[in-house]
Amino acid sequence: MPQTIHIIGAGLAGLAAAVALSKRGSQVAVHEATGFAGGRCRSYHDVALGMMIDNGNHLLLSGNRAALAFLRDVGAEQRLISPPAAAFDFIDLTSGERWTLQLNEGRVPWWLFDSAKRVPGTRARDYLKCKRVGDVIACTGPLYARLVEPLLLAALNIAPPEGSAKLAGAVIRETLAAGGAACKPLIARDGLSTTLIEPALALMARHGSDLRLGHQLHAMRFSDSRVTALEFGTDNIALEADDAVILAVPPYAATALVPNLEAPTEFRAIVNAHFRIEPPAGQPPILGVLNGTTEWIFAFPGRLSVTISAGDRLIDTPRENLARTIWDEVKAATGLSAELPPWQIVRERRATFAATPAQDARRPGPGTRWRNLVLAGDWTNTGLPATIEGAIQSGDRAAALVAQS
Repeated sequence: MPQTIHIIGAGLAGLAAAVALSKRGSQVAVHEATGFAGGRCRSYHDVALGMMIDNGNHLLLSGNRAALAFLRDVGAEQRLISPPAAAFDFIDLTSGERWTLQLNEGRVPWWLFDSAKRVPGTRARDYLKCKRVGDVIACTGPLYARLVEPLLLAALNIAPPEGSAKLAGAVIRETLAAGGAACKPLIARDGLSTTLIEPALALMARHGSDLRLGHQLHAMRFSDSRVTALEFGTDNIALEADDAVILAVPPYAATALVPNLEAPTEFRAIVNAHFRIEPPAGQPPILGVLNGTTEWIFAFPGRLSVTISAGDRLIDTPRENLARTIWDEVKAATGLSAELPPWQIVRERRATFAATPAQDARRPGPGTRWRNLVLAGDWTNTGLPATIEGAIQSGDRAAALVAQS
């Protein structure tokens, strides 16, 4: 076991590695460039709304084994809320139709034979035709438009015809094909930081791990076989022979630090809108929206939040125009009649790597040519898109590799 493990980056991948290694009794130091932990998965107080919000709406599923194990490790599994069954509500803004997709618990999809539980306009055999979703030949028809496309768009953060067939297949296998027991939505109702980040930091503190915020790594020094020093600008750390480094930063930061590292170079945006208003009675926790700018509506106490994937087309839209467009759709979907309430638009230009076949092929594994340097992050080759589950899996994998050295 290395003497000290330096983890660069306190996003979910870095924290997952830190939690795993702290529990093993390792001496862990986490260095985070910003003034907060959590990366893209965090909460903050928004002045415009006068309340705590998440920087993005992240959904977990009951089949996300690594994420649930992480939550159990930090004692926060009960902070997620979930409906009793795998049910997803949808509305089509063009036709006004509403429906609920209802999956049964087991892997045998009995729900396919009940028209009330399927997507309207679909037949049971239609679902068998989507084995090659995301391949060169895209699915068409109501099943694709009303379920597969919104599912893959949310998971891949790219228009499905452009996306990687391998990643699309992984999404389908781990969701619809795994049955209802793996598809129950899990929501951090009290916020991402309260649910995921603060419990992890508390566990690390109990185990004596060191968290240094505002501590940006500027460079690493290398010998032929190992990283020899970490340079943070005002202070440098010379690494002992048995020290190790887990680099858990975004790909564009990693490539600036590691010579000749191949990593994704294209990214896609996500747009989130938050409205300070009490959700109407009976509003489902998650509502899928078709044929609008809005894609998913999340209901929280005192707030409605909207997520729009592959949102590059909206990056330069004037903020108030975008807020009004989204609010008009939220009113149509929820039945609210209020004028535009206090709002906030959060646009992440480089939210995820572009999940194309070419960019997926650029994702590196955790190991490097330097024996004491390991990579982590949802952009590494986890076999999954850039998700919470992928980030935590990458952190766990990096921790396991370091522990073996």
